[in-house]
Amino acid sequence: MKAFYPSLYSGKYLAQKCASTGMQGGQNASPVVSWGDIPKGTESFVLTMLDRHPSMDGWVYWYVINIPASVRGIQEKASSLREKLPQGCLEMRNSVGDLGYEGPNVPLGSEPHPIELTIHALSVPMLLIGPYAKPEERENAIEGKILATAKATALFAPVG
Repeated sequence: MKAFYPSLYSGKYLAQKCASTGMQGGQNASPVVSWGDIPKGTESFVLTMLDRHPSMDGWVYWYVINIPASVRGIQEKASSLREKLPQGCLEMRNSVGDLGYEGPNVPLGSEPHPIELTIHALSVPMLLIGPYAKPEERENAIEGKILATAKATALFAPVG
């Protein structure tokens, strides 16, 4: 599956407005995400946004399941304005412990963090797990159901 992320080009910097409100310029705005070239048999999508810096150990900023197969993107700030999320989507717990998107909040002066956005095309219309499912439960739920995966990695560094 070919993926296209208008606000999250690989190798570019994640917009400061996507940072947590605890960071200078941070608005906790979930990024615009869109994708295309969908594999045949796709019934739904799973979207993840993780911090791949070694100090963050796969920190989850955003995890969305049950995105309908007809959807080709999610609008900016969709997480904080729930009516902007496509109908049927379920936002899971992030690493802060809240449901939905929680943007990066890394120490000033920190080296850039690689932020990995992944979209999985699934062969099932819905994952039957709750929003507070543990990471291993999430992985078990999608195991054997992934038709294709696309990734983009942006960098995030706090501004001072």
